[in-house]
Amino acid sequence: MMSVKADNVRQHVRKSYAEVAEASNDGDCCGVESSCCGVSDDAVINTLISTRLGYSEDDLTKVPDGADMGLGCGNPRAIASLKEGEVVVDLGSGGGFDAFLAAHEVGERGHVIGIDMTPTMLSKARHNAEKGKFSNVEFRLAEIEHLPIADNTADIIISNCVINLSPHKELVFADAFRVLKPGGRLAISDVVATAEMPDEMKNDPVLHAGCMAGASLIDELEAMMAAAGFEKISIKPKDESREFIRDWAPGRGVEAYVVSAYIEAVKPGGCCSDSGCC
Repeated sequence: MMSVKADNVRQHVRKSYAEVAEASNDGDCCGVESSCCGVSDDAVINTLISTRLGYSEDDLTKVPDGADMGLGCGNPRAIASLKEGEVVVDLGSGGGFDAFLAAHEVGERGHVIGIDMTPTMLSKARHNAEKGKFSNVEFRLAEIEHLPIADNTADIIISNCVINLSPHKELVFADAFRVLKPGGRLAISDVVATAEMPDEMKNDPVLHAGCMAGASLIDELEAMMAAAGFEKISIKPKDESREFIRDWAPGRGVEAYVVSAYIEAVKPGGCCSDSGCC
């Protein structure tokens, strides 16, 4: 059973990202203080934020207006190696930015399922899909610990700066393992802790909604993923990300404790080998 503290964290995150979606819909700046969001009414600012995270300007032309809200801490597609015809699940899909980019790569024979727990975000993503005429993308309302997806469905699960928001990351990895096909892959960009964070930061709800206070230590994440059954676990911190993390909470010094990282793993089975996947 979820603890009261964990439920409070989840409710605060849901409320915060509803405000992000509503701010984006209204063409306003982001309404969430100290968060990993760059919502702005200036397209140039959002372009700068997204290219700073590893997206190309060509990427930004492939999605409907309003799908790119400057959210995230990297570009999970940079490590995803998506293939034509694959089934992709995007955890915490927000306005659909990464889901739409993935849809271009997997093509009409592929399928992308976006998962988000915020109804306002889900409505925004569905509107964007309709506007962009994406027939191979769908969005489902759910918490990422309990995915409304059948066993052995996905070839790959992507996520961008969302798992750190979960108060029960072990459940996220366990359910991700369940829905992946044998040989399926994780390709995640997320914030991880490189040092133990002071309690005052850990317990700050604003820093938690801002993708910082909920970050787990690298060895803790590796243990959770291994316990879920994953193999070939790789967590690669990006020290250069401390520069933009500093901007998420100016003057707080959070960048001394957390960093963006690429996280990869494989579900055993299938036809994957050290030389690649068929």
